[in-house]
Amino acid sequence: MDARGALDILDLTLLDHGASESSLDELCGLANLHRPASVCVFSEHVPYVAERLRGISISAVAAGFPVGGDNPEEVAAAIRQAVEAGADEIDCVLEPSEEAPGQAEQAMLIAMREATADRILKVIIETPLLDERSMRARTRMVLASGADFVKTCTGKRGECSEEAAELLSFEVMRHGVTMGSRPGVKLSGGIGTLDDVNRLIGIVNSQDSSIQGPGRLRIGASSLLHELI
Repeated sequence: MDARGALDILDLTLLDHGASESSLDELCGLANLHRPASVCVFSEHVPYVAERLRGISISAVAAGFPVGGDNPEEVAAAIRQAVEAGADEIDCVLEPSEEAPGQAEQAMLIAMREATADRILKVIIETPLLDERSMRARTRMVLASGADFVKTCTGKRGECSEEAAELLSFEVMRHGVTMGSRPGVKLSGGIGTLDDVNRLIGIVNSQDSSIQGPGRLRIGASSLLHELI
């Protein structure tokens, strides 16, 4: 994949609650010039960037980050607020637990899906904190809930590993075969070069070659754009 191809699937990210207007202006200027898949910001910055972006989707990180919320009603309220502010897509953390995922996680995922309505929902499972069994179980639950993307991690508690890219893409392929749907994978955490992108996408496509394009594959990164341009 060349630089343009990487830009087409890039969620250009600025996650800083204290981001200044000049920083947000710079982000929007770069996005308008180079046309990534979306711009990813905290919910409180959605109205500001919405006025400055030209035809680029806005991904809002809603509810707790990097530690996910534990109250489905509060998480749903945060998501609805982001949607009302103008978010086209929602990134939300499903906080890992030491136990196998159960009713609490299911209730959280239902709340996320219902609150996003027709917006794109990307659920972060924090793969650096999970073993293989837990990673698979949470990915399957996320996909069963109707999420549009399963996302590796926030990048704040570990980076995207090759194992995570392989497991998530396999589970997406498996879900698609059994359910007839076409969810996507978002890779995030420590991705800073085009070589990183190609290495991880190669792993994804070794499991399912149909996971391509911004509708099914995203890269979340804050520093990658500067390498690509």
